[in-house]
Amino acid sequence: MTRTAPAVPPWLAHALRSQRGPVSWSAVLRGALGGGPLLLAAVAAGRPTLGVVAAIGAMFAGINDRPGSRRASVARIGTPALAGAAGLLTGTVAGDHAPALPLTLLLTALGLAAGGISALGPVGSAAGTQLLVGAAVGAGMPLPEPAWLRAVAFVAGAAWLLLLRLALPTSHSLAGDRRFELRFDGERAAVAGVYDAVAALLDAAGSDGATARRAALTAALDQAQDALAGPRLRRRPSSAAERRLHVQYAAALPLAEAATALAWAGEPVPPRACEAPRRLAAAVRDGAPAGPLPAPTRSAPGLRALDDALLHAAEAFDRADGRRLHGRRRTRTAALRTVLGARGREYGMRVALCFGASAAVAQVLHQAHWNGRHEHWYWLPATAVFLVKPDLGPLASRVLSRAAGTVLGALLFAGLAAVLPRPEGLVLLVTVCGALIPLATRHFAAQTAVVTVLVLALVMAGGEPQASLARIGETLLACAIVLVVGHLPTPGRRGDAIRARLAEASGAAREYLAHVLEGSADREARWALRREAYRTLAEARAAIALAAAELPPLARHADGADEIAAALERLVDTTTACAVHLDDTGGLDPHHLRRLTALRDELARHGARMRLDLPTAGGDVHVGARHR
Repeated sequence: MTRTAPAVPPWLAHALRSQRGPVSWSAVLRGALGGGPLLLAAVAAGRPTLGVVAAIGAMFAGINDRPGSRRASVARIGTPALAGAAGLLTGTVAGDHAPALPLTLLLTALGLAAGGISALGPVGSAAGTQLLVGAAVGAGMPLPEPAWLRAVAFVAGAAWLLLLRLALPTSHSLAGDRRFELRFDGERAAVAGVYDAVAALLDAAGSDGATARRAALTAALDQAQDALAGPRLRRRPSSAAERRLHVQYAAALPLAEAATALAWAGEPVPPRACEAPRRLAAAVRDGAPAGPLPAPTRSAPGLRALDDALLHAAEAFDRADGRRLHGRRRTRTAALRTVLGARGREYGMRVALCFGASAAVAQVLHQAHWNGRHEHWYWLPATAVFLVKPDLGPLASRVLSRAAGTVLGALLFAGLAAVLPRPEGLVLLVTVCGALIPLATRHFAAQTAVVTVLVLALVMAGGEPQASLARIGETLLACAIVLVVGHLPTPGRRGDAIRARLAEASGAAREYLAHVLEGSADREARWALRREAYRTLAEARAAIALAAAELPPLARHADGADEIAAALERLVDTTTACAVHLDDTGGLDPHHLRRLTALRDELARHGARMRLDLPTAGGDVHVGARHR
């Protein structure tokens, strides 16, 4: 009789898993040139505490300095930096004038707002994080500078690293590839990745791996969309190269549609059809013409659509007449609705309770002089921020990783602080840790260890005594607070954030389906709707996977959500196949209608079980008389 090994709990599996990928040596260089030189300049000028604040701003900017295009980095680094400066300003003023109880209530209210902002996406989450950390540091780290000067120093530190991101060469340039223009470092790679993903999906058509390849294509399109949608970085952006890059991205949309339809059909695609997208990917990377492309046989609607899309791409690659950027646009009203809606409320309530509780405990300990000579009480609430943020991993996983990383980092710093000269050794330590941040972001525990060493070095450079043991105690206390408070019942239904995600994805799927079945000739609108449908589904899938990996009291609220997301994905896949078939024949066959009807009924059953009103009305699929 064989024994099976016990399954690892999802939260523990997440804690043991790390990200993989190539090392961005350019990011390592930027990290080394970030906080260390700023601190050195401030120490030389006799203003070390000002350098500490600037280096903290550069540290956060380094954490947000992720792979991607330069234009995308402006929002990814700049927006959270402004939020952090606002938090620092607010926290400093409140800490100087407000008693303990009003200060705690203010921080709790900021937690509620920051949690709601986090529902907007990765940039909103980073902005919410820096808002709260800035408020905690401003209120709990007494410094001689006035509030406005601290905020300016924080922004200056982040702006310095952003300037390095915009000005220094990337890995392509460092490798000697001069064909890449300075401002198109991440855009070319992202657009080329879309064509590679199309080729991979065509390879997988008719196999069990088609679903995963379609998801990878969605991720590639999302990345390219974000890379092209940032602010333009030059006074004269309308160069032929930039417009051509937009055209090349737009030309990939009908290819992605045809490839999805072929994968939906479940029949293998001839290898000849898979070669052309790879040649297009190479052309994007090299900035070269498309050249001759092998044409697939036109024996089925999907293959005819693929051939037409390849002909369009070959013609469009050498043009520079792109007029429309296919970015994701959200109105202010939609953003406000997200912040105030179910997702924002659920995130905000959990963040506010954990942040407020940790601030209250920190105030009690501070008033009781538990931390002795250390006047700074910010560590406890600042630690809670990183533990409770809803998009950084399962709560229990974050707690375990944070505790392990802090203990390791604090002990390591204690040993180094005993032998390194001051302040030269501390500046060197800040420089080395800044360079390690891009590597440490692969795992939360490693990132925590590096940031712990960096922050302890900064605080000591600002004049505080060595505080490793106190920081370990405060971190473990914050972990206990967040682990308990984060699992307490909150007002409203738990799982509303997941339901809101599914409702958003279902609404996008319905809008896409209605557009296709109405027979509209506006293909650009159809591709935009298809992109939004797949993107919202991918975001819902990620949120569901994260919720399912929590401890059982939280994970049970996501039961059944993954089945709804899978059914919605099949609905969008089927809608894509219908669009291609309608383009080819002007009508749908009974097979398409049966699939749509079956999916409608399946979604109705799932929605009733989860008490979720999925807006896929029955009339949407009974449109046989309206076909073109």
